[in-house]
Amino acid sequence: MRLFFLLLGLAVLFSCKKDQVEIQPTTEDITESVYASGIVKSKNQYQVFSTVSGIVKEILVEEGDSVHIGTPLMRIFNKTSILSERNAALAAEYAKLSANRQKLEDLRLAIDLARSKMKNDSMLLQRQQNLWAQNIGSRVELEQRELNYKNSVNNYRSAKIQYYDLERQLKLNADQSRNNLEISSTVADEYIIKSEVSGKVYDILKEKGELVNNQSPIALVGDDEEFLLELQVDEYDISRIKEKQKAFVTMDSYKGKVFEAIVTKINPVMNDRTKSFTVEANFLTSPPVLYPFLSVEANILIQSKKNALTIPREYLVDESFVLTKEKERKKVTTGLKDYERVEIVDGLTAQDVIVKPVQ
Repeated sequence: MRLFFLLLGLAVLFSCKKDQVEIQPTTEDITESVYASGIVKSKNQYQVFSTVSGIVKEILVEEGDSVHIGTPLMRIFNKTSILSERNAALAAEYAKLSANRQKLEDLRLAIDLARSKMKNDSMLLQRQQNLWAQNIGSRVELEQRELNYKNSVNNYRSAKIQYYDLERQLKLNADQSRNNLEISSTVADEYIIKSEVSGKVYDILKEKGELVNNQSPIALVGDDEEFLLELQVDEYDISRIKEKQKAFVTMDSYKGKVFEAIVTKINPVMNDRTKSFTVEANFLTSPPVLYPFLSVEANILIQSKKNALTIPREYLVDESFVLTKEKERKKVTTGLKDYERVEIVDGLTAQDVIVKPVQ
């Protein structure tokens, strides 16, 4: 019986020793990085929207076509806009100064007539004044001549004012009608959707005969040579991200390969739904072929250190302690961390032995 318990104790002791994995800190290079996931985007990539509503009458490009700024992509049909442009053209033609020249000519004749009558009444008044100076004629006749002359002067001035007012009004009407025609023509031009960038048509989102409005995109256009990375970084890590930091990128479409990129922009607004920030990066070493919306994963390099004293992260207890081979907790000061190892700044030497804590 004693022999049995002795053997059992030795077995337990041996088992404990066997489970107790001992290691010593090692000296090696370590880098600290922040994980980010995201997509590839074409430079200047944008969703094309229509500013007007209507029916797709004609699709002028195909997916994969190269386009330039101003290249027509799609033609939208709307009968109301066509009729509005025609009405504006008719109104502009009707309001042109040349079409209303006769009205001005009539007033010019009225001015000439008023001028002639004013001159005639002036001569009659002068004659009556001469007679009155010779005691010929009555006071009533003189006053009548004076009144006639004053009326003629007022009528002449009134005729000129009417002429200039009509000329101003006709010019205003002509300018307004011409502007309305330009507005209608501009609106009509908006029914031809054009590319805002030079590049490639990546997607056509509408078919002929479909209804379009300003709420849903109709196409996806972007650069066909330059691409960038749009990465999502957790809010807990964003304070550590800076422009010009390097990133090491992996892609499902290029398994086993790592590409270098550099952070170029940090959007300062957090996505409240995902609790993440959008960070943009440019490839330093680019894959040979890229397409929009390819998925990527990246490790953004925060800092690195050569010849650092490190231990596996799984040997760290409560982020600040390790276990000695005597199973005693020993406080350590940590530095850089990656996914597997952590730097020990103080508390251990390369000769110390530590054990893995029981999980």
